[in-house]
Amino acid sequence: MSRLQELAVRRLAPVLATLRELGELFEAEGHQLALVGGPVRDAFLGRDLTDVDLTTSARPDQTEALLTAWGATTWDIGRAFGTIGGRRHGVQVEITTYRADAYDRQTRKPQVSFGDSLEEDLRRRDFTVNAMALRLPQLEFVDPYDGLAALAARMLDTPATPQESFADDPLRMMRAARFTAQLDFELAPRVREAMTEAAAHLAMVSAERVRDELVKLLLAPDPVKGLRVLTETGLAQVVLPELPALQLEVDEHHHHKDVYEHSLTVLQQAIALEGPRSVDGLGPVTPVPRPDLTLRLAALLHDIGKPATRRFESGGGVSFHHHEMVGAGLTRKRMRALRFAKEEIKDVTRLVELHLRFHGYGGGEWTDSAVRRYVTDAGPLLSRLHLLTRADCTTRNRRKAAMLARTYGDLEVRIASLLEREKLDAVRPELDGNQIAQVLGIAPGPVLGRAYKHLLAYRLDQGEVGEDAAAQELRRWWSEQPESSG
Repeated sequence: MSRLQELAVRRLAPVLATLRELGELFEAEGHQLALVGGPVRDAFLGRDLTDVDLTTSARPDQTEALLTAWGATTWDIGRAFGTIGGRRHGVQVEITTYRADAYDRQTRKPQVSFGDSLEEDLRRRDFTVNAMALRLPQLEFVDPYDGLAALAARMLDTPATPQESFADDPLRMMRAARFTAQLDFELAPRVREAMTEAAAHLAMVSAERVRDELVKLLLAPDPVKGLRVLTETGLAQVVLPELPALQLEVDEHHHHKDVYEHSLTVLQQAIALEGPRSVDGLGPVTPVPRPDLTLRLAALLHDIGKPATRRFESGGGVSFHHHEMVGAGLTRKRMRALRFAKEEIKDVTRLVELHLRFHGYGGGEWTDSAVRRYVTDAGPLLSRLHLLTRADCTTRNRRKAAMLARTYGDLEVRIASLLEREKLDAVRPELDGNQIAQVLGIAPGPVLGRAYKHLLAYRLDQGEVGEDAAAQELRRWWSEQPESSG
């Protein structure tokens, strides 16, 4: 065993006893068993072990019987694909029978068939760095496709030809982009070429599977690297066409930024702001945890309304009026198409819609009323809006960047002061629904709802004025409504 292999085995120390025990159990019954794929790759990379994936010559029924005899709690949710799961002494394993699938390349559904050799099973895997194994219990390293050499070169290649691999499962192209972001790999030239040729085939993969890969990419340490791969190979045209659409031609006078590069920079800057941070005058503030999918999606998509709203002005300038509202609509449409959860769609869309609001703040001219509205409109997204707004400053002018940072810091201090005085995170009108009905002599219904909204707006504009003043304002408003004369 080489020195590198010895180090990899040490990484597996927390589960090594379990792996040897299982290997001996399967071997005693005449079956082969091997640790395979991600756990082997990650052991060589020095990454923490998250999954224990094993492959075996045993058929699913035999695997289940052996795990049960071993004393494991088992489940068979993946039985149709040859996978049996088990848990014992806090260690969870998934054991899959050697596979030798054939694929229906129209629908991408595999016709599951079981194989008889580890080498055959490894050949059907996505990338050579995932086609390495450790035979158990003897810990024999198996690497028929030079995955270790590819790992050392940080190169992503396929065991079979990339054309064959991607035809079997086009989602592997998304996975390639994700691994560049997650593991800082590069694509082998033949892999990049095959992805570019086959990008359109990704359309046959379900939206849910594509979304899950996109989410993993966005939550990776360097999502920008993966997003560039998506754009450069044409995959983004299928997954997220709004992203390559940001590559607007720059006018000859350079009156607007490269929106694509700007958006990627904003994403990078937003990521850098995740986690603990402090603000001058406040000290430590509520952090946005790292990684945060909502913030990262909003940062990436915040300007996708610009292509549709770009106008060349007569004086030579370029405008993007209301691009935040158009962008919010496009964000909602794309996230729905990718089957994101309703709450995720709502939150990301709201951030896109609000990302320009701060630019009306100027040098601090907002009234307390305007600050209250900023806080209440952001609601529970306020911490993320703080980071998105700060990240959206990509000017190379250091003086201007410093001024914007100071100004936003001033706004955060004002917000904190108002929150402390007025509890704006739970702001309500000073009269509740029952009181409003009593003052106006009306029953619950749409009119009462309108009255409530008016008093909420009044509360935001005026701050706390007391119930008597609120009732007086309510009567004034009511006198101007057509229903009051009835």
